[in-house]
Amino acid sequence: MANPLADCVSSLRSSNHLLGNSISILDSGVNDFPRLAKVLQTTKHFELLPSSALSAAQSQLLSSLVPEFNNLLARVETHLDRLERREQALVARCELLDGRLSMSGEDGEAMKKAAGLGRKSLAGEGDVSREALKLKQLRAKKERLGYTVERLGLQAQQKERQLRLSVAAQ
Repeated sequence: MANPLADCVSSLRSSNHLLGNSISILDSGVNDFPRLAKVLQTTKHFELLPSSALSAAQSQLLSSLVPEFNNLLARVETHLDRLERREQALVARCELLDGRLSMSGEDGEAMKKAAGLGRKSLAGEGDVSREALKLKQLRAKKERLGYTVERLGLQAQQKERQLRLSVAAQ
């Protein structure tokens, strides 16, 4: 006759073994849950906004940009006016120097004829060479001023072009 206690022990061992197998199966199934949770987690890539929020953001952006844009336009206009005045001053100075050059050339010839100085006298040659040197210097200065006026005009045109492009981009 079998010992009833031995049957209970064997049944307990068998249940314990089944329970251990169940735990190992559950452990292997649950072990991967953190990775699965991360993989299955949904991510929002795009967030849709209502049109009212979008239009409010646009109007806020516009209200903050318009004063800055107007300020920049005023500064550009001031700078262009300053460049234009400078160009006009340089043109006027160039014309003045051109007039002085033409007058000094006429006066020098008239004075040379009135004094009766010829090219043969040493003193006359020194005066003529000094006047010729001064004339060359004044012509060079006139050319430099002309180039400066031209460069300033080109810069003003370039600034205006850039301003038009930035206004057109807006």
